[in-house]
Amino acid sequence: MLTNTGFAMIANAAVIILEIFGFRVSISERGKTIFAYYTQISNLITAASSVLFLASAAVMPREAAGAAGQSLQGFAASLRYLSTCMLIMTFLITLCVLVPMGGGFHRLMLSGNGLYHHTLCPVISVASYVLWEPHAAAVWLPVVVTMGYGFTMLYMNWKQRFDGPYPFLRVHNQSRRATVLWMVALVLLIAGLSLAVTRVAR
Repeated sequence: MLTNTGFAMIANAAVIILEIFGFRVSISERGKTIFAYYTQISNLITAASSVLFLASAAVMPREAAGAAGQSLQGFAASLRYLSTCMLIMTFLITLCVLVPMGGGFHRLMLSGNGLYHHTLCPVISVASYVLWEPHAAAVWLPVVVTMGYGFTMLYMNWKQRFDGPYPFLRVHNQSRRATVLWMVALVLLIAGLSLAVTRVAR
């Protein structure tokens, strides 16, 4: 009978395969500009965290592992936590903001790279972390990463070096107040999600 670690290893292996399929589509469509998308960044972190989780799971159990093994397992858990929070953020923003703003449910959630990066990978990866994996508590980490992304893309939009890629980042198409309100709402959302994942995954 499979243990929690066994289920988690299967789920993470599936996530890695799905991420490869998703990135093949993304790269073919957007090239190097994929790094401008929070979705792609969150899924890239997910792929890396799943690889690291599988590597750490191959090490001896935590109780018997040496300092290096425990360090690897701890880092893997922290990266999986970051990945989980960012994937939930990606899922909710896509479903509750981008779809109603005209993106289309089928296009964003069920076709192209959206099928993998907005739906399948988030659902499988988050379920695996919450149900079967060791947990980490670094509430500040998803907030810092998300703010770093947000302010970088706001600057790129302000300097007109990049357009979007999300409507709420287009500073020249909305008022300053709207930009501030969007950023406050998004920071509060990722902070709330980080706290919620920490509590649910206890």
